[in-house]
Amino acid sequence: MSLVLKISVFYMTFVFLSAKTILNNYNEDRMNLIESELEMQLGSGLRLTEKEIRANEILMHWKHKEVDESFRNPQYFNFSKHYFTFRNEIEKSKVYRIIKRMPKGAVLHIHSSLMLSVERILDLTYEDHLYACYTDGDLKLQFSNDTPQRPCRVNWTLLSELRNASSNITEFDYTLKKHFTLYSQRGCDESNDINTIWAKFAKVTKTIAELIAYRPVREKFFYEALDEFYNDNILYIEIRSGLKNLYELNGTVHDKLFMPKLYRQVAKRFKETHPDFVGVKLIVTKRRVQTDEQVQNTMNMAREIKREMPDFFAGFDLVGQEDVGRPLAEMLPVLTEAKSDLQYYFHGGESNWYGMATDENLFDAVLLGSKRIGHAYALIKHPSLMYIVKQKDIALEVNVISNIVLALVHDVRNHPLATYLALGLPVVLSSDDPGAWGADPLSHDFYVAFVGIASKRADLRLLKQLAINSIRYSALDDNGKATLFRNFQHKWDIFIKHVIAMGIHL
Repeated sequence: MSLVLKISVFYMTFVFLSAKTILNNYNEDRMNLIESELEMQLGSGLRLTEKEIRANEILMHWKHKEVDESFRNPQYFNFSKHYFTFRNEIEKSKVYRIIKRMPKGAVLHIHSSLMLSVERILDLTYEDHLYACYTDGDLKLQFSNDTPQRPCRVNWTLLSELRNASSNITEFDYTLKKHFTLYSQRGCDESNDINTIWAKFAKVTKTIAELIAYRPVREKFFYEALDEFYNDNILYIEIRSGLKNLYELNGTVHDKLFMPKLYRQVAKRFKETHPDFVGVKLIVTKRRVQTDEQVQNTMNMAREIKREMPDFFAGFDLVGQEDVGRPLAEMLPVLTEAKSDLQYYFHGGESNWYGMATDENLFDAVLLGSKRIGHAYALIKHPSLMYIVKQKDIALEVNVISNIVLALVHDVRNHPLATYLALGLPVVLSSDDPGAWGADPLSHDFYVAFVGIASKRADLRLLKQLAINSIRYSALDDNGKATLFRNFQHKWDIFIKHVIAMGIHL
């Protein structure tokens, strides 16, 4: 071999080895960067058992299959569309079937009057003595022995008579259900602005509120709601509720403290037949459009509930459309005075705006000592607050499907939850008002968050951490949390065995 050829071979070998070394170093650096980011994600600190690892392999096989299929065919990627367009497709997902069986710990952000599915609400309209007033697409409802005295532009008529007089009872009930839900099989009109959607939401809320203002129906409503949540593998619930006056058929109207007592009684009765269900606590609410005096009066009643039912009471919140309501800063004198004896769980930043009173509610929620922050959708625009939230361990109550339906996000892949999970912020998933949009009590939110928002690499550890967070950030005392965690862990172990057993049959 000539000298020139030897030099050429040596040089080519050197270049090849150098390129290979550079590539290996690059790949190693790249993997280290990815791993360092993954170590920040929520749930990354959990260590899975041998059985959990096997279950995780099954879960991730199906998750990767679903995500990859969507990546290759973006025209069919459901999460880029409105929830209503893919709601009925969710049940076909094998990942959903796993999540449906998964124990989820607790629900910490739920409004009590919108917990129940529309199918069961419809059943309540078959109760005796229910009068209806149909006027220009509006529906008023009232239970009464006699024709109600409330104004009605037509005539109050027993709903049973209207139903029996219809030519098609199935069609009658289908039309009636539209008054109890925002869900539509046709999807959502994308031209609707956020105020229009909230106006429709308020109309649904008002109609349901009239139906369940009758004490026996409210009692059935709440028991059946607990049953639906329990069947979705939820073991503890914190309900948000205003203090409504319930009435009896004879015209008796109960005071505002009656309903919390009724809720506690129903929860106790439910627990007697479901011993692993840990219970219910109440967060008293007031609409944020109310005056300082009205807010103060409700806070005083919240204090009375706390004194009479300390085991049932959790705290106080202000609710309603945040963009058009009064900001927390306008109510500082009242809210500051009460922060020493009422625990706050404020809604904050349920908005797409930046630098407005709505997203700046987040600053006041933190400064007023809110234990958790409801929605916190706009928090991503406030890096200093994100740091404080993590440092102070203030949980974020994220409600994914609610944010879709109420027009905050269209393509759920862009939901700020993705960032919150990537940064390992203290997130808890909840469902807000699942009855109003035809969602599962919690499984749909978990599924959409896990497959549509979280990293493709996010695995069983994220799901387990979210469930653990719901226990950790609950209003239960230490003993209550310990009991809830034991019950959760027992169900979790059964769930893992089930996933392994069902793996080959999915």
